[in-house]
Amino acid sequence: MKTETVIESWVKDGSSILDLGCGDGSILEALRSNKSVQGYGIEIDRKNIESCLEKGLEVIEQNIDEGLSNFLDKSFDTVLVSQTIQVLKNPKQALEEITRIGHQSIIVIPNFGHWKSRLTLFLKGKMPVTESLPEKWYETPNIHLCTLTDFENLCAELNIIIEEKKILDPKGRVNAVLSAWSNLLGSSVIYRLSR
Repeated sequence: MKTETVIESWVKDGSSILDLGCGDGSILEALRSNKSVQGYGIEIDRKNIESCLEKGLEVIEQNIDEGLSNFLDKSFDTVLVSQTIQVLKNPKQALEEITRIGHQSIIVIPNFGHWKSRLTLFLKGKMPVTESLPEKWYETPNIHLCTLTDFENLCAELNIIIEEKKILDPKGRVNAVLSAWSNLLGSSVIYRLSR
């Protein structure tokens, strides 16, 4: 099972969705086609916005770091944040806003605690380049890397409930075997959150 399949399984048919940092809109487009969702993408990159518009998606040009006060509490069934939270200046504030806006939230994050990252730091003494963290340290948009334990501790601090999580291998596939040692073996993770 791949990332997109998990996301689709957690989104109800015909529901409303807000995709924060929607990129080129591919996930939102798939949800619209396969689950008949209605909603918006939020994106800051002009090229990605154009790609969304070409797909017929509704997209708002907005910097998430400047806040999301233009959205009411529980105004969407689902707020999706895929591979975006770690590039934000204030992920804690963003997580509070994300869970305020959506009845449920789906978050996908890379795991900096993955064994390949740890081993690269230990043996080579330099920042890792992996499948889930593919850029060199000076080119990466990631400014707040965390481990799964770090993210789960933040959720606990903010009284956010982790309803479900799926551990992903380096190819973005769900792998139940990795669950026992998820912080060490999981390349990235998908969380379904609520308040």
